[in-house]
Amino acid sequence: MSALPNRDDTPMVLREDADGVAHLTLNRPAQFNALSEAMLTALIARLDAIAADDSVRVVVLSGAGKAFCAGHDLKEMRANHALEFHQGLFRLCGQLMLKLIRLPQPVIARVHGIATAAGCQLVSMCDLAVAAEVSRFAVSGINVGLFCSTPAVGLSRNMGRKEAFEMLVTGEFIGAAEAQRRGLVNRVVPLDQLDAAVAALTASICAKTPVAVKMGKQLFYQQLEMGIEAAYQSAAETMACNMMTEDAGEGIDAFVAKRAPVWKGR
Repeated sequence: MSALPNRDDTPMVLREDADGVAHLTLNRPAQFNALSEAMLTALIARLDAIAADDSVRVVVLSGAGKAFCAGHDLKEMRANHALEFHQGLFRLCGQLMLKLIRLPQPVIARVHGIATAAGCQLVSMCDLAVAAEVSRFAVSGINVGLFCSTPAVGLSRNMGRKEAFEMLVTGEFIGAAEAQRRGLVNRVVPLDQLDAAVAALTASICAKTPVAVKMGKQLFYQQLEMGIEAAYQSAAETMACNMMTEDAGEGIDAFVAKRAPVWKGR
């Protein structure tokens, strides 16, 4: 499925692959990459294609123009007054967020500018995030009378409850360093070092066996929703199955022999 186009026929979401990394770029720069219904649909289509593509080891999500993502398209929302439209829009957004964590490959948010409201939610639902020092984050719906309820799901699972709720109820911006302290992003670097930092992270992941990364990501999110006893049971089963893979045997043999492993991906 191809991504839906903008009015000038350029794709809503660009994709460029290199060295096992799929680079996805939100491509509505004039609208600060607002998540319109069409943008959500296009991004879901891109992720569905990547999920079935074994050549992709890591996904990097970026934004074109000045912003990473400014959240939902408020003009589109105001132009549609039916409850059914808004229910469908937020269900679609939820599908996107769940797809990010269910994707076999790790997803890295590359944040170079503002990430607000659902854009901040998007960062929170990516597996990893690297931000430029100049980037800023907010869930500012409250400023226009709309509590960011759906972004609250991602934020409350990334940072402390009181820190998340303060952002949600005040709508105030935080800088990249504070976002890192709160657990929203992994790494913060100068803007001119952002691509190098993202590349270093993707290279580190691509050097690992894909089968273990896939199994590990799936288990990581599953166990977060379980009680501790069930989590250990699920983790033990995953480790046992992981141990049966060809790559685990190769990795251990290589470690003992003090040589680099040769992954087969099975």
